[in-house]
This record gives sequence, structure tokens and C-alpha cells, in this order.
Amino acid sequence: MPDATVKVDEVKALRTQSGKTRFVLVDDSGKEYTTFKEPIARDVIAAESRRARIEYHEEDRNGFHNVYLDRADPLEEPAEPENGDRNTDEVAWKTAIEAAPWLLGEAPAGGVAAEEAFEKLQPFKELVADDIRDEDGNEDDTPAS
Repeated sequence: MPDATVKVDEVKALRTQSGKTRFVLVDDSGKEYTTFKEPIARDVIAAESRRARIEYHEEDRNGFHNVYLDRADPLEEPAEPENGDRNTDEVAWKTAIEAAPWLLGEAPAGGVAAEEAFEKLQPFKELVADDIRDEDGNEDDTPAS
């Protein structure tokens, strides 16, 4: 199984036609690695805007070349931020993840489906990110009189 050290540029969560969530890691060179496994997806999200050690395998099926992510380990040294939005989004996602038990309520014995969790956490993450941007002086907080 090949492995590589990459800078995780972006992580996308995409819903398939069958209703599953496909997580796509996009590295800084534009190469994409896909996983449907939630534990791997959590590690990928934790590595966003940072460097990570990944393991993957490639497969040709039905005329398509797929690169599947088998493992992602965020590395300790943070990558240099390219802009404030990346740091804002990272902090906002960490806050949303920490708030997940309160936002999602008590999880059933089998856990919560990734789609349901994402639908509830994404709006909260956006609110936190907007709030952080407001504190950074990107928008005027003073009320209109």
C-alpha cells in the first residue's frame, strides 16, 4: 500500500446518489483521495490545512481510476496558514466537534449517521466562523442607530 506525506488543502463531504457520504481529501497539488469510512474521515478533517501522513490504494473500475484513502495521520507540526479563513474554519470545526454532544443530543447505541451529524454541525460551524471573522475586524459589529 503506497503512503505519502501531503499537505491537506481541503476536505469535502459529498453525498452520493445512494445517500452515503463520500469524503474527499484534496492535497496541495490537487490530487484527490476518497474514503467512505467515518473514522478515517474524522482524521482527515483533523488534518485540514496541515500536513498528514496518508496510506492509500489505487483501483481501476468501470473505466474510472479511483484513489482510496486507507489511513490519515495528522502530523504534529502545523502547516503555515495560507490565509485567515483556513485558520478560522479550522477553529470553527473544532468548536463544532466539541459542541456536537449538545447539538446532536444523546446519540443512539449505533451512533449518529455522518449525514445527520454534518447537517447539524455545518450551520453551527458557519456561525462560529462568522463570529470569529467579526472579532477579527472583518465586519462592523456596531449596531445601526
